[in-house]
Amino acid sequence: MSNTKLTVGVIGAGRIGKLHAENLVHHPNVNLKIVSDIQSEPLFDWAASIGVPKITSDYKEVLEDAEIDAVFICSPTNTHTSIIREAAKAKKHIFCEKPISFDIEDSEKALKVVQEEGVSLQVGFNRRFDHNFKKAFELVQEGSIGTPYIVKITSRDPSPPSEQYIKSSGGMFMDMSIHDFDMARYVCGSEVTEVFVHGVSLIDPVFSENGDIDTAIISLKFANGAIGVIDNSRKAVYGYDQRLEVFGSKGSVTVNNDHPTTVEVSTETGVYRDKPKYFFLERYKDSYIDEINSFIQSICHERPVICDGNDGLQAERIARAARESFVTGHAVKLESLNKSARPFSLG
Repeated sequence: MSNTKLTVGVIGAGRIGKLHAENLVHHPNVNLKIVSDIQSEPLFDWAASIGVPKITSDYKEVLEDAEIDAVFICSPTNTHTSIIREAAKAKKHIFCEKPISFDIEDSEKALKVVQEEGVSLQVGFNRRFDHNFKKAFELVQEGSIGTPYIVKITSRDPSPPSEQYIKSSGGMFMDMSIHDFDMARYVCGSEVTEVFVHGVSLIDPVFSENGDIDTAIISLKFANGAIGVIDNSRKAVYGYDQRLEVFGSKGSVTVNNDHPTTVEVSTETGVYRDKPKYFFLERYKDSYIDEINSFIQSICHERPVICDGNDGLQAERIARAARESFVTGHAVKLESLNKSARPFSLG
């Protein structure tokens, strides 16, 4: 890492914005100068406790500050593209939480501005930086398992989100499964060409009441001929269930759950071990740090980011196809997606 020090601002200080800010203040190559949130009053004590010198309710103060080199966009999804365009025109490098938007065409327009202005944009698919999934990716890339045939991903949350969250989330495919769509492309090394979905609401009627689902099986076809399956659930009573397998011509690579300890107790009544880590902030704590470090290194050393705007766009396209498949009951080819289709909706 060089001795370059980047001055950074964070836009949006909800749960994920605060997490990024708390990681940024400890980064040796970062000066976190300002955090913006429309509800700024509750942030002053928190900011003082971690050493953030300035809090504002106006995100434009971040973009208009000539000292700011890069911004972290952690505001609600429906604000992302407008802030991306403004940040790019202000010549700020951009880290944006997923998804870029709920509208493919809007995302494409924002990414075009990023390209025209010559700034970097990284999308917050933090699971790429998890030590387990990264190792699996490297093994597939090295050819250790030969040609990939099947990708299997299990992703289940420990408990459902609130109804307020469900209403603004964009639905399971855009909010939750989108991480798995990115992971599928990442580990298989190929674009998804077709999606078919079986989706239901089994856990809580609040999902169906809001046009959403809580349980899904998603089948994928890849351009390289491989096939994939993702199973999602909003409630796994035993913890945060995150598993992966890539099966190929020479073998397979498997990622199992992380546990608080590897201790296993065997008695006459059974064999016991810890449940999987319960919450995503616990499971992926290090990956959030590593994705920030990767972004900062990319800017300091003027090299491409690992997870760029096109990665975000392609995951959105798969999510769109998944939604259409769920609604129509048919497989959807990604090449058939209408880029001018109406914005993603739960209705």
